[in-house]
Amino acid sequence: GDRHMKPAGVILKIANTVLSSATVLTLLLAGAYALYALWDNRQIYASVDKVQADLLKLKPELPEAAADPGASFEELLSLNADICAWVTVDNTTIDYPVVQGESNLSYINKDVYGNFALAGSIFLDSRNDPGCKDRYSLLYGHDMVDYKMFGALELFKDQAFFEKNHSGRLILPDRAYDLEIFALLLVTASDNYIFEPQHWQTDDIDELLAYVKENAVFLHQETIEALQNSNSPQLLALSTCSAEYTNARTILLAAMVPH
Repeated sequence: GDRHMKPAGVILKIANTVLSSATVLTLLLAGAYALYALWDNRQIYASVDKVQADLLKLKPELPEAAADPGASFEELLSLNADICAWVTVDNTTIDYPVVQGESNLSYINKDVYGNFALAGSIFLDSRNDPGCKDRYSLLYGHDMVDYKMFGALELFKDQAFFEKNHSGRLILPDRAYDLEIFALLLVTASDNYIFEPQHWQTDDIDELLAYVKENAVFLHQETIEALQNSNSPQLLALSTCSAEYTNARTILLAAMVPH
């Protein structure tokens, strides 16, 4: 019986019992953490859906649909004076207000109401003109599952989807633009052509267009040629993280055509 075991055997049995208990405890803790992580993720996505649903009730009208083009922005601005636009990409979940903070970290983990939110907001680069009057304006959004926030940019990596879907709108307090999507790029986070918008605040964006033409994964040739022949082309870029490699970014580019 156990009472006749040698001391070494008793110690070994105790050690095995302790190890077994520790293993069970570790598995229980891992299971509990997994359940918490699943619950936490659902809370994050539910929060995104709720915020979007609430804000969609305040989505501004296109200028010709409103007696006063700026009136439909009043409620949005009463929520947050940093709201500067509303962006929509047709046939995707991208239908959000756009904010601009003092820096590009201001809204990375804050919702439109200014509350902490891991999903963050869709925001305009802090170096851009808040009225989107620059030749090149840059928007950021998190890459989230279920195509939330700018997770929907993943859809454009499918060539058939890219070829079929190329429209959207950017609504501002005093005017609106039709968006003509013309290029998808995969770049690094340090790409100066894409992530230094102040370089393109002059009338000359020929170098940027040439770069896009050379490096695009997919491209609508007719649209970029029209931009190259235009006297005053304006571009809007939508940027999000991508999983292809470290610091990869997915970029969707659209021509801004006055509505």
